[in-house]
Amino acid sequence: MDEIELAGGGINRVVQIGDAVHRPGAPWSPAMRELLPLLHSEGLPVPAWRGTDDAGRDVLDYLPGEVGHYPLSEAVRSEAALVSAARLLRRFHDVSAPLVARDLPWQLAPLPDAEVIVHGDYAPYNLVFSGEQVVGIFDFDYARPGPRTYDLSYALYRFAPLGSGDDLWGTIPERAARVRLFCESYGLDACDVAETVTAVVPRLLGHVSYMREEAAAGNEAFARHIAEGHAELYERDAAYVVVHLADFGA
Repeated sequence: MDEIELAGGGINRVVQIGDAVHRPGAPWSPAMRELLPLLHSEGLPVPAWRGTDDAGRDVLDYLPGEVGHYPLSEAVRSEAALVSAARLLRRFHDVSAPLVARDLPWQLAPLPDAEVIVHGDYAPYNLVFSGEQVVGIFDFDYARPGPRTYDLSYALYRFAPLGSGDDLWGTIPERAARVRLFCESYGLDACDVAETVTAVVPRLLGHVSYMREEAAAGNEAFARHIAEGHAELYERDAAYVVVHLADFGA
């Protein structure tokens, strides 16, 4: 059957063949083969792992629906979508917790103060939507043990949103309200909201450091992202969040 390359694969070439997704295997694939069946068995909308193909690629279920590519649709920008994403992230974290103590070959080293398995890149572009509801999560390459705030801070950055670009939507009070709504939907109290917003800054700057390290090591995908200005954008957005910490974390 024909291979259809899927959009958005900034690091790997991922293709659809029939009703399955084929993606390159990696040293951390055994960890994914533990995580995905656990999530799937608890009813989370993640791809079921079907095994490997003749080329050694992992074969996963294809998740139908709208992926949250930028520019985001009105449905994906809605409060209902934000609430749906927050509640699903809470379910994912809670279900994943038993794997924290397992010695699995994650791509990246476990983070300090690990409570759950973090997704590592929980954002609209790694979610599948049906209208205003999240109906799928995919791309677990950066999953590893870590604190809940690691995912929550990046999710707030993407869903509130907390960037500085002219293409973002909402006034500062409106975005602050979306921060509170996401955190409340996840189940955080007021003190945790402030802590999570504060964590956005080191989360973004840490990602910039990782991008630069990977590019220096010869990773062409990250070198391309840096050349396209992604690292500078994250740095500007981190500075913007610092200025508005009191607004967003109140």
